[in-house]
Amino acid sequence: MSGNWSGSPPADVGAVIERTRSACLADLPLLSDRQPATLRIENRPAGNPAIWLHSEGAALAWIVVNVGPRDWCKLAYQFGHELGHVLANSWQHDARPAAPCQWLEECLAEAFSIRGLRLLAEGWERTPPFANDHAFARAILDYRAGLLARYGETATAQGIRHDSRGWFAARRAELEQIGRATSTPGALVPMLLATLEADKPCVADIGALNRWPGRSALALPAYLDAWTSSCRTLGSPGRLPENLRRALLD
Repeated sequence: MSGNWSGSPPADVGAVIERTRSACLADLPLLSDRQPATLRIENRPAGNPAIWLHSEGAALAWIVVNVGPRDWCKLAYQFGHELGHVLANSWQHDARPAAPCQWLEECLAEAFSIRGLRLLAEGWERTPPFANDHAFARAILDYRAGLLARYGETATAQGIRHDSRGWFAARRAELEQIGRATSTPGALVPMLLATLEADKPCVADIGALNRWPGRSALALPAYLDAWTSSCRTLGSPGRLPENLRRALLD
């Protein structure tokens, strides 16, 4: 941990981060050959959460968050999203976000984080990291519900639930402009979340992302082909890229 934590006791911050990491990665096979050895989590008083693409150490993934004192829900949410990027092999110095497929990784990281909030709440209710704090699990679930409501409204308004291929065809040009995204194009998030929660092996497929030249700079068909091939190499099921191919292209 580094940075300014605005009055939050470092031990408490560390406890929440570790609980979130454990919840997001519980029973998940980490198959990638590009995993970091160390996570650095830095709180900065301004700017967006991000992966800091540094050159200080080849095995260090540097996560930046922006949270206030004891804002555990926001910390878990922001950290979980950036941890999704780390899982997707987007933490090394050369892992610069690029169009046309960065939008999809952003959606995956968001769904990964929201999934983690549910698991965090379940563990918090059973064994809270702070004494007599079982009830805070409800605050985590309420925070998660607010995120899902926002993305659900977007999904309904854009009609993705009824015709995901039509949605992508109509919005492809807009989505493919997203490189270093400052916000998540959220209509796809509820569908991705449902897939990750219903089919746990799909979560492991995220670890096979971006192990090829060009990373997210490939067009979606080639991106999904490379992802499927990477899954085979690592022994991951490969169901998530195939599900996305059926949902968006076939």
